[in-house]
Formats: sequence, C-alpha cells, structure tokens
Amino acid sequence: MKAHRHDSPGRTSRVLRFSLAVTAGYIVLLVISGVRAHSLALLSEAGHNVSDFLALLLSLTAVYLEGRPPSATKTYGYRRAGVLAAFINALTLVAIAFYIFYEAAHRLYAPVEVHPKLMIGVAAAGVAVNGIISAMLWRSSKDLNIRSAFLHMLGDTLSTAAVIAGGWAILRTGQNWIDPALSFGIGAMIVWSSFGIIRETLNILLEGTPRGMDLSLVEQEIAAVEGVNNVHDLHVWSIAHDVPALSCHISIADIPPSASEAILREVQERLRAKFHIEHTTIQFEHVVCDIAHGCVVIPTQTAREEHEH
Repeated sequence: MKAHRHDSPGRTSRVLRFSLAVTAGYIVLLVISGVRAHSLALLSEAGHNVSDFLALLLSLTAVYLEGRPPSATKTYGYRRAGVLAAFINALTLVAIAFYIFYEAAHRLYAPVEVHPKLMIGVAAAGVAVNGIISAMLWRSSKDLNIRSAFLHMLGDTLSTAAVIAGGWAILRTGQNWIDPALSFGIGAMIVWSSFGIIRETLNILLEGTPRGMDLSLVEQEIAAVEGVNNVHDLHVWSIAHDVPALSCHISIADIPPSASEAILREVQERLRAKFHIEHTTIQFEHVVCDIAHGCVVIPTQTAREEHEH
C-alpha cells in the first residue's frame, strides 16, 4: 500500500482552531457591512461563512474523535466521524444555497439600492482571509473531512472574489439587480461543490464499494492465486474514506491449515499491493455451495463458471 503524507492531528487541530477564530471575526464584519450596504451578496457571504464556521467546528471535532482508540463498544474506533462531519457539512451548504436562491429571487422583483464601495472593500478582505485559510487546509485536503472544510473555504474565496467584480459592475452601471444575480451564482457554486462530497460520504456510510474499486477485478485477482477454487460472498467497503476493507469466502481443497496459510498470505499480499486493502476477513471452505453457514451467497461470475465445470 502506498504511503500518503498526512499532517499530524496536532498541526491540523491548530490550523482548524486558527481558521475558526478568523472566520468568526469575518462573519461579524460581513453581517454589519451587509446591513449597512443593503447588499444581499454580502449577507449571502455571511451565511456561507456561518456554514464554513460550522464546517470547521465539525472538522475539528472529527479530528479529535478520529484520534480516539478503539474500544470494546467501538471496535473500529471513531474513524467514520470525519465522514459523518463531511456529510453534515455538505447538507448544510445545500440548505443555505436554497435560502440564498429564495432571497435573491425576492430581490429581483423588489430591487434594493446597495453601496458598492463598501461591498468591494469587505469582499477584498474576505478574499485575503479565505485564501489564507484555504492554503492552510490544502496540505491536509486528502482527508475527506478536511477536504469538505477546504472546499467550503475555497468556494468562499471564489465567491467573495465574484462579489468584488459585482460591486465594481454596480459602481460603473448603477444596476442594483447585479447584487441578487450575483447571489444566484454564489448559491449555484455552493450546490455544485457540495454534491460530490454528499455522494462520496453517502457511499461510505451505506458501505458501498469504494469509488474506483472494480469488484470483478478484485475477484479475479483472488481467484488467480494458486489453490483458490472459487470466490464468493465477496464484499468490499470503506471503514473510513482511506481505509478499505474486504470480506469473502474462498473455496479451497481439503488441505491442512499449514498449507492454507500460504494461500491466505498470497491473497492478502495481492489485495494489499494492487488494491491497497489492508483490512481483510477471509473464510476458507472446501465445498462449493450457494448457501454457506446460514448466509445466502450470490455466486460471482468466477464461482458460477467453476460450479458449471
């Protein structure tokens, strides 16, 4: 299994705590400025940043929980805490986006005069703040939990830059409809950035096959090991976003345990080298059956071919 570079939990926690403090201060600035400037775009950014604050808080909590050791009641520890945090973050973003759409539609029918110079000044500060936080989170963005928080901050950086452009356009043209139109764009960006996280986290929580993993190739790799007659009841899922796990039944000849141990080691090595699967539960059998030990087995393609021969 290839080693991936990850920051230490201590450094990640420090980055998240710093980001929380800065984001809280910027939210206050956005709310005050948005009310004074009558700008829905700035208030939308405040709502977006509230979701960012919650995202960072959830991510910080998840980093703490993920570091806790396994116990008798939590045998995998809290490895999925980060996945759950990412899922909640993404759902929160979608809800905020639809609220922004509602408010923007109302503003298009009843335009409100905004103060573009204040919009531009506050948005410029936001680009700097969110850009710095995004850069700090980037190093840890391979972690799904931190990646969800990173996407929040990156989306904020881009949408705040759009507020600057919108403020400049209002300043030059005097067209106040640009402000709610800009809010539609911000909302669309929020929804787009959220769906990928929702899809991936749901797949993990529902114990689906990991993204990019071809179950038929896994089966073929196991079946290619000398001494393996067929493979069935094969399952591959994720304990956490980067921790795939596998369980299966393997039919072998009626041989002593010392001989089957060599087959087991070869299967595990192939799974580790080709698919990065470290956690495996493999049960050996020396009969071909459609029902084994009380669990209904749906034969895979290899098992069906072996059974027919």
